[in-house]
Amino acid sequence: MNPRPAPDRSPLLPEPGPTAYGDLPAPAPHTAPELAALLRLLADHRRPPLHGVAIGHSRDDASRAAAAAFADAWQAAGHAVLAVVDWPEQAASWLRPAHRLTAPEPDALVIAAAPLGWAQLARRLRHSTPWRPDRTFGFASLAEPVAAALAGPGVLDGVRGAGADGGTWRIASGWTDSFPPTTPGAAT
Repeated sequence: MNPRPAPDRSPLLPEPGPTAYGDLPAPAPHTAPELAALLRLLADHRRPPLHGVAIGHSRDDASRAAAAAFADAWQAAGHAVLAVVDWPEQAASWLRPAHRLTAPEPDALVIAAAPLGWAQLARRLRHSTPWRPDRTFGFASLAEPVAAALAGPGVLDGVRGAGADGGTWRIASGWTDSFPPTTPGAAT
């Protein structure tokens, strides 16, 4: 487990922050294989099983649509959505969305977001809540290497999700490992 930052240090990105990375990518619209792979990741989580989730998304159209599609599919499968929380790409404080995501004590978080806002929120989650990255699942936009770089060492380790092609990815030691799509029923 990664240590939390000292309470007297702000979780906001230090300078030069995002400007060091140039233009950051905007989330692409989610795909049907991506949504199916994300649902499969959560359904395959057995210890403990995941039923109630909180969904977070940035305010761009692609992230909103991905979050809504996931919520509809998750509820159609008989599971609960405990909260849906959005945030801007730039904010003076990330405390309110961080607490709104974790307050209902969800089994997992599902995130659809642009890298900058997600990195800022993840830093606040790590600093101020009982958030666990290994209980966080995301759409393809979270797999952007710049998100892990912006969030800082260890902050996103354990986060996993689905790629646009239906493959999966996982962040470990600051690196994003991608895995090709699997055919249901195929040996892995």
